[in-house]
Amino acid sequence: MSEPEVFVERRGRAGVLTLNRPKALNALTLGMVRVIDAALDDWEADPAVACIVVRGAGDKAFCAGGDIRQLYDFGKAGDLAPALAFWAEEYRLNVRIKSFPKPYVALIDGIVMGGGVGVSEHGSHRVAGDRFLFAMPEVGIGFFPDVGATYFLPRLPGRVGTWLALTGERVRGADAVSLGLADAHVASERTGELAAALEAGEAPDAAIGRLASQATPTISVADRATIDACFAGANVAEILLALDRAAAGGSAFAAKAAAQMRTKSPTSLAIALRQMQIGGGLDFAEAMRVEYRIVSRVARGVDFYEGVRALIVDKDNAPAWSPADSAAVSPASVEAYFAPLGPDELKVGG
Repeated sequence: MSEPEVFVERRGRAGVLTLNRPKALNALTLGMVRVIDAALDDWEADPAVACIVVRGAGDKAFCAGGDIRQLYDFGKAGDLAPALAFWAEEYRLNVRIKSFPKPYVALIDGIVMGGGVGVSEHGSHRVAGDRFLFAMPEVGIGFFPDVGATYFLPRLPGRVGTWLALTGERVRGADAVSLGLADAHVASERTGELAAALEAGEAPDAAIGRLASQATPTISVADRATIDACFAGANVAEILLALDRAAAGGSAFAAKAAAQMRTKSPTSLAIALRQMQIGGGLDFAEAMRVEYRIVSRVARGVDFYEGVRALIVDKDNAPAWSPADSAAVSPASVEAYFAPLGPDELKVGG
């Protein structure tokens, strides 16, 4: 018999969830979303459970995202119902985690991207290990930063969230706390000790505070200033122009960011920037409704399937975006992704 995709265990005072698809970098499936949700139901009502601990199996990934290939296959087959069901239930789980009344401690020691961000970033305690590697790379496959990115990225310091959304840049553990992606850094060799302390009933704040260590950020003050200056543009063209000017002035950081953006879907870049512009004014539930509106349209579009084909299926790394130029993406076409869905709106609390 195959092992479960999520191990659900009561260990002492903790309810422990272990994402268990290490060969797939613990990528989320609809079944995993449902198991996590059911476990949270049980543990919320159980007075013996003081906190939730979420981990990833293996030493490579916490969770590298949703099972994109499966979602791609559904769409290519013309059957969007299971894909939309996945996104709806995933987004509702994100809302559940955000509002969960007990401490929810994510031990993020490995790759955390896409859907993995959704089951960690919104918890009350986010702990980065030495192997922490964060990214929201969705614009590179013709998608958009989802799982609550509309809410949490705009709330990061300065323009960091916009930079992450538009470049898909990867952030390692040393920078996680300073950029607002984690609450503390705990060395990988001590995460087991932290989990044991939580299982023994030690309060999360106390246990994390006792075991946390300082990590020296690698992103310089100058690069943070470049982010804040260049990613303040009103549209993608303005941001690229600012980056090009900074690059001409000697900023290798700006040159890299501009080069990264020019490989992404122009439509996805425009959508992601609009998310960053409006997200700071939305509550979490509304942000998730907005994301479901977007995904319902992206799933019926072109670029998502072309991006997955180029980067994941054929791996030729040469997507043919439609349109291929940001100048051809009109503000009206972007706003259409955000329009209400009427009876098909995502049903969430809040």
